Amino acid sequence: MKLGKDTKLNLTIETFGMIIFFIFSLAAMWVTLQNDIAEAKELPKPTDPEVTRIEFDMKDQLIRQTIMSTQEDVTEIKDDIKLIKRKLYE
Repeated sequence: MKLGKDTKLNLTIETFGMIIFFIFSLAAMWVTLQNDIAEAKELPKPTDPEVTRIEFDMKDQLIRQTIMSTQEDVTEIKDDIKLIKRKLYE
């Protein structure tokens, strides 16, 4: 197939409409993206959140309580397993 001055292209109205719609959608996305970028440039820069001593202590305490709770749960599970083994093998 050769493309030149004499090449004829048969497009239906539906195909032509789809091409126009695609180009319009692409242009709309481009404009929206450019507006979002411009808006993001105007927003204030995020600051580094400083963790206060109180917040650190509270999180540390929560983690320690979680570890202790987990340790108690593991101990209970071990006791249950021992009881199950005794009942199973006796």
